[in-house]
Amino acid sequence: MKEPSFSIGIEEEYLLVDRASRNIASSPPTDLFSACETALEGRVSPEFLQCQIEVGTPVCMTLGEVKAELAYFRKTIADEAARHGLAPIAASTHPFAEWTEQPHTDKERYNDLARVMQVVAKRLLICGMHVHIGIEDAELRVDLFNQLTYFLPHLLALSTSSPFWRGRNTGLKSYRLSVFNELPRTGLPPRFESHEDYRHTIDMLVQAGVIEDATKIWWDLRPSDRFPTLEMRVTDVCPCVEDAVAIAALFRCLCRMLYRLRRANQGWRHYSRFLLAENRWQAQRHGSAANLIDFGQKKSIAFKDLVDEISELVAADAAFFGCEAEIAHIRTIAERGTSADRQLALAGDITEDSLIDRTKLEAVVDQLVHETQHGLAEAPASAKVG
Repeated sequence: MKEPSFSIGIEEEYLLVDRASRNIASSPPTDLFSACETALEGRVSPEFLQCQIEVGTPVCMTLGEVKAELAYFRKTIADEAARHGLAPIAASTHPFAEWTEQPHTDKERYNDLARVMQVVAKRLLICGMHVHIGIEDAELRVDLFNQLTYFLPHLLALSTSSPFWRGRNTGLKSYRLSVFNELPRTGLPPRFESHEDYRHTIDMLVQAGVIEDATKIWWDLRPSDRFPTLEMRVTDVCPCVEDAVAIAALFRCLCRMLYRLRRANQGWRHYSRFLLAENRWQAQRHGSAANLIDFGQKKSIAFKDLVDEISELVAADAAFFGCEAEIAHIRTIAERGTSADRQLALAGDITEDSLIDRTKLEAVVDQLVHETQHGLAEAPASAKVG
């Protein structure tokens, strides 16, 4: 079997906020998007809501390329947004925005989505990060797809950035998934026996008139309908670009590790969707502080301890791609926590299910604005944690 290219590309979605009020920019100026589109040469597109903007890297072969592209996207959009008193935040929810006040983008696809999904779609004031890995052989793509589902909770745990919703602490590190789960055809994907089995399932829905094509399948992981890639969709978007690149590197290494197993006539053991969903919930609820179930040992293990096992598992692949530093950064995320942890620390002690002081949440927005553009170093006083 010819080895896949393992090319890599990332899509990120950002929310636009007003720098004065810190609230969502519900209807940003139309010339802002035009300016971003010109500056980024078409690598930017509108999203479902007018307050969102999406970017996508070209096909890359190194993590250095990916990081440079994402950094350039964020800086360019930040510079253009600043001309209008706005700023992008790479977070999966806004701390206090109201979804009822957000108009959707006037495009045929989004108008149709709003009509078909009704209030479920209108609540989608959320953003995510999608990572594409080039797996050119269709049968191999489905085989790896089946096995990679096991690792989706681990990837989610590293990315969480959505603890707040409408001014309240949700108690979850990734509330984004709860919102997204209301859509049909979401969550952990089913297992397929072959590429033919997968296509038969999709074609059934298309022929029945339920969906137009496989882009209306929104699982946590899916074979892309546009490219010969596996598209990982479970993760929140990360304010710190270093975190985003490290998570993408881990997903890429996991793809190659499972390919190496197949090449040796081995494979990752399959577990029921029910069991995998429990780990997904633990990651959604607790982020990097989660305890995930080791199904072989039949016991829960601290995610921080699992990180060492995963890093060792993909060590050969990290060396192959030259991304040892990015895989080492996974340990850093597990030890210091994710964006969700930093946001909660900045908000301070919070009574469950009570509205949080607006000033505290505005400080969270300031922190997210800074991290989106600059990372964790030299954070402004209003954005310091602890």
